[in-house]
Amino acid sequence: MRDSGVEIQIGYNRRFDAGFVAARDAVRSGELGPLHTVRSTTLDPAPPPAAYIASSGGIFRDCSVHDFDIIRWVTGREVTEVYATGSNCGEPYIAEAGDADTTAAILTLDDATLAVVSNSRHNARGYDVRMELHGFQDSIAVGLEDKLPLRSVEPGVTFPAGTPHDFFMDRFAEAYRAELSAFTEVVAGRRTSPCTVADALEAGWIADACTLFLREHRTVTIKEVRGA
Repeated sequence: MRDSGVEIQIGYNRRFDAGFVAARDAVRSGELGPLHTVRSTTLDPAPPPAAYIASSGGIFRDCSVHDFDIIRWVTGREVTEVYATGSNCGEPYIAEAGDADTTAAILTLDDATLAVVSNSRHNARGYDVRMELHGFQDSIAVGLEDKLPLRSVEPGVTFPAGTPHDFFMDRFAEAYRAELSAFTEVVAGRRTSPCTVADALEAGWIADACTLFLREHRTVTIKEVRGA
């Protein structure tokens, strides 16, 4: 967004990851058919320090927003309603801050597609970011590759065979490079911002709705948190 010479590009790096770009293209092309289910996962290897948790705004605003943004971007749909839950099974300072270390949310999109979002601060095997998209004609996944931090116990199965991702820079190094390159083009005036303040606000409304649901245990619509 250009405003009095100031260029703004929000740092949602998954929009620049090759797998998520391919998923968006598959949805846009119609090859999956109408979607009925989306699953988005972000699992961190370990929680951040207590001081960070205390000022983070909560897991939905700090972590899940990346899932919320990429669901909107890949599907091209808006979220209308949320259900959310959370628990604390690890570091006590997270609960003391009024936050959860593990959460799940179900988002209803404006075309009735259901999106399931799973997040945790504790995933000892590594940094796990994935997405599944299930349509009436085909199903695809982002993140199913040899560094996936998940171990199969099926007899004879050797996938994944690589060393698991252990850090977000390991998983998204190329996406960050593409994101920075895009920003230089925005600054040079060769393209508009690929991730605007308006995009960030939409992901933020979803995070606020999930946070409210976690606190009050009731269905929350995006219209309610918007005040519309």
